[in-house]
Amino acid sequence: MNHHGDLLPDGVMLNAYPDSCGGSLEQAVALLGSADALGGAFSLFYVLPSLYNSDLDRGFSVVDYGINGVIATQKDLNDAQALGLGLKLDFVLNHISVQSHQFQDLLKNGDESPYVDFFVDWNKFWEGNGKMGPDGYIIPDEVHLKKLFMRKPELPILKVPFPDGSSRFYWNTFYQQVSFEAPEASDLRAALDLSEAGATAITAAIAARAVEGGAIEGIDLGQHNDVRPQVIDYVQRHCTSYLGQMDLNAASEQVWAYYEETLKRMKGYGAKIIRLDAFAYLHKEVGQSNFFNEPGTWEYVNRLKGIADKYGLLLLPEIHSRYDEGTHVKLADNGYAFYDFFFPGLVIDALETGRSGHLVKWINEVVSQGYVTVNMLGCHDGIPLLDIKGLLHEESIDALIAVILDRGGLVKNLYGPDGRQISYYQVNATFYSALNEDDRKMLLARALQIFMPGVPEVWYLDLFNGVNDLEAAHEGGHKEINRTNLSTAEIESRLSNPTVQRQLELLRFRNTFQAFGFDSQLTVTESDAAHFTLTWTKGAHTASLEVDLNTHDFEITFSDGNAASTL
Repeated sequence: MNHHGDLLPDGVMLNAYPDSCGGSLEQAVALLGSADALGGAFSLFYVLPSLYNSDLDRGFSVVDYGINGVIATQKDLNDAQALGLGLKLDFVLNHISVQSHQFQDLLKNGDESPYVDFFVDWNKFWEGNGKMGPDGYIIPDEVHLKKLFMRKPELPILKVPFPDGSSRFYWNTFYQQVSFEAPEASDLRAALDLSEAGATAITAAIAARAVEGGAIEGIDLGQHNDVRPQVIDYVQRHCTSYLGQMDLNAASEQVWAYYEETLKRMKGYGAKIIRLDAFAYLHKEVGQSNFFNEPGTWEYVNRLKGIADKYGLLLLPEIHSRYDEGTHVKLADNGYAFYDFFFPGLVIDALETGRSGHLVKWINEVVSQGYVTVNMLGCHDGIPLLDIKGLLHEESIDALIAVILDRGGLVKNLYGPDGRQISYYQVNATFYSALNEDDRKMLLARALQIFMPGVPEVWYLDLFNGVNDLEAAHEGGHKEINRTNLSTAEIESRLSNPTVQRQLELLRFRNTFQAFGFDSQLTVTESDAAHFTLTWTKGAHTASLEVDLNTHDFEITFSDGNAASTL
């Protein structure tokens, strides 16, 4: 089956936060325009969502889609476009921040809020399909519970106080951060009619609980435990701050009006491609999984496409799923480009084992099926490994995980409804560190990427030989291992590194040489397990990559129809 090659513009894409390179989007755009820096290497720029006003998860908890004026401006986006760069921006479909005006209005006005149906009320959703638990939320019946796809080891809910004195539970698939501080003893004494000594002792206990980082519900007030429920309620209502990514209720027309307004806004920013973040979690229905429900997910995505078409925007749905589940095929068959999350793990496998079979088999599938993809090595997330189930044997994936962990990587897991770990998901590491900080392997990986079918997306830190930042990962979570911001001085220093310069040479070649593209032909020739050649042809233009997985050597030859040259 041949899918449309006009789903994406061709060229090499840089992927970075607005402040990744030099502290601001202005500095990043200056680097992209400089012949002495990144000039000529890229024709597309994927700016991550800390571009917007956000408060958690490095941009993916969006407060609103206004531009965050601290690190980016509309002028910066205009300047990027003036360089001929096509912009790719994120639309975080499934959720918005607790701090959004919609959720704050709900907290303030409760059932009187105009946004009462904007989010997914957990108990309302599961009413009649579960039993009320001791903590005030419904525990879905086992038949439903076992279908839930969990991103964290507990039910995906956030408990929030309503103005009528009740507590409500809202669907919260991804991050949440609930923190509290001790009240003034005098305020607590007045509110709960306590003795001065009692109020003082209780506030000291609350302060100690806050310091140790435990949930307020677990507090032990010793001789004052008789007022424990009232104390917990007081702290939750008056002394607690919430951060979290609250799932949107896409069954509500109000949410669809918000989607349209947001896509129109992104068009105004100059976006060409919109990455649909976490779209597979959006459709929720009792009796189904909360992940990639069919046909509901397609109804939603195709409705979004209708809006995007109106504004001349290309949609790129983002989904992690196992190869053997065939979700990538469904995306292609429905006319969408998709992320090639199989490629990074297959590259590491080939480089570590010296065997090309799995990688070559995947390349041949992409070519024969006409898939339109965006491929990558590293990215703002982790190195996907759940995705390659079905492409690699389980023992090979386990060996990959062991190798990357041995080199300082950190594994991220998925959980069952009972809180038990059910599977690995990804490994967090820089790609350079995953390759043992071996320059030859890094250059071969980049050469493979530029000869791979699809749009090569380049994580800024890979380009500059970024290494695992274990301190950041310890402080801010696993993903921070591969999100180190580089100062302008650091970038200038790293630009003098021969491996960085060689990567840029490869990227400029892919970005400008006419043999590549969705309307070109790719042939794969295998000599033996460790040696293969990839050859691109368009008209008189040809480009070939010869790979030796034993030595990690490669050679690139190319011709415009006249003299042949070697890169």
